[in-house]
Amino acid sequence: MEKYKTIDLFAGIGGIRMGFDRAFDNEIDTVFVSEWDAHAQKTYKANFNDNFEIAGDITKIDEKDIPSFDICLAGFPCQAFSMAGKHMGFDDDYKGLCRGTLFLDVARICEYHKPKVIFCENVKGLTIHDKGKTFKVICNTFEKLGYKVFSQVLNSKDFGVPQNRERIYIVAFRDDIAPKYFKFPNPTDSTKTLIDIQEENPVPAKYYLSDTYMETLIRHKERHAAKGNGFGYEIREWHGIAGAIVCGGMGRERNLVIDKRQTDLTPTTHIKGEINKEGIRKMTPREWARLQGFPDSYKLVLADTHLYKQFGNTVTVNVIQSIAEKIRDVLNGTWEDEPDPQYGQLSLFDCID
Repeated sequence: MEKYKTIDLFAGIGGIRMGFDRAFDNEIDTVFVSEWDAHAQKTYKANFNDNFEIAGDITKIDEKDIPSFDICLAGFPCQAFSMAGKHMGFDDDYKGLCRGTLFLDVARICEYHKPKVIFCENVKGLTIHDKGKTFKVICNTFEKLGYKVFSQVLNSKDFGVPQNRERIYIVAFRDDIAPKYFKFPNPTDSTKTLIDIQEENPVPAKYYLSDTYMETLIRHKERHAAKGNGFGYEIREWHGIAGAIVCGGMGRERNLVIDKRQTDLTPTTHIKGEINKEGIRKMTPREWARLQGFPDSYKLVLADTHLYKQFGNTVTVNVIQSIAEKIRDVLNGTWEDEPDPQYGQLSLFDCID
């Protein structure tokens, strides 16, 4: 059987690709990868054995230079979209509506190659960005290119990882192969807790917060509490779940844990004060990788600072795999084209929460 060919745009560290690789097994082959961040490229190369180089800035790559493909994977950044009517002189097509955004590159590449499927992932806020206009531009663009669009918000905590992470997933099928209905996957496993992703051995002292820094976090939280908001650090229970992990310091500080297994709390890095006596620590990059569904065989080759950013920015592999399995069924002709009793057939503007 001939393999489906994919391209991986805005590839990051390969989370979307990994989900599709799992779902399609040996029926899929990646033929092109684009990622501009040099650190992400290093992590990607360490974990995928491609016989081609990772392309850099996608805006500088001619669509004609990209090999033909069947599936476009694109976790494009959510930039501000310039809407028709806000600025004079914009054309009334996607090239005008999406000008200045990286989504334009997804559109131009798919307009030229006409793949069978376009798959996109983004933050849930995309659905309400600019009062929903941005999302409508995206869906309208795919429609004008000859695709039928389906989308749904799914939460990672329902797919075998203990992380409360809602994201919007968009699946666009080329009109000539599009099903009448497309049902996104139901939850597969909502039972996992943080104890399931905990490091097996005591973690190094460097992951434990200093007492001085803890005092700073406490004061910061008290200031926000006095203003009536809930900003600040959070300590998660091992038998609970994490909040969404994101890049930046607060992504770590809102997902602290108490772990008293480490008995040697001698500082190994320069800190103010001493290591706190309560056992409060950050999760490790490996624990963050597990929160995103990455296997322990996934190589972590960079410094922690880069790894936290990469796993905070990536996707939950388990969710991607579950959606990709549904896409595979459509492409292989094993899809039962019946309406979802919960959603029925949704138009592209009704299919968001």
